[in-house]
Amino acid sequence: MIAETLAGIALVKTAVDGIKSAIGTANDIGDIAGQIDALFAGQKQVNEARNKKSGVGLGDQFGVESVAREVLDAKIAAEKLQEVASMVDMRFGPGTWRGIVDERARRLQEAKEAALARRKAGAARQKEMVDNLIMGFSIFALVVVVAGLFIAAIALSR
Repeated sequence: MIAETLAGIALVKTAVDGIKSAIGTANDIGDIAGQIDALFAGQKQVNEARNKKSGVGLGDQFGVESVAREVLDAKIAAEKLQEVASMVDMRFGPGTWRGIVDERARRLQEAKEAALARRKAGAARQKEMVDNLIMGFSIFALVVVVAGLFIAAIALSR
């Protein structure tokens, strides 16, 4: 978990450094989009590592060093994000960063909804397939019973 947090905070710092070096010459937000993606990815790694509770030895998970590192790394990531927000708004106009964050949130929500719809559609297809198998088996069983009764009736009538 510590390695994940360190990788996340390193990604945040690298992304911020890249944004700082490119922001002055960027013609549009697309020129720094890759670094912004890396910034969000690093922040996500830091937050996931902080929220992850399993897979760590009991003593390490609750140790002062571990807790302090998680809290401080999350604060550093938030600081760096705010720093980038200020740089982007100063370079491209007020509200630009908020627009980026809102659009990203909208796209993430759409992706979650699409994934949920795919899971529901898959479950519906699976249920339909099971229902069809049950119906097919029932029809087969009915045909076997009717055929058996027909054969029995022919045998008894002789």
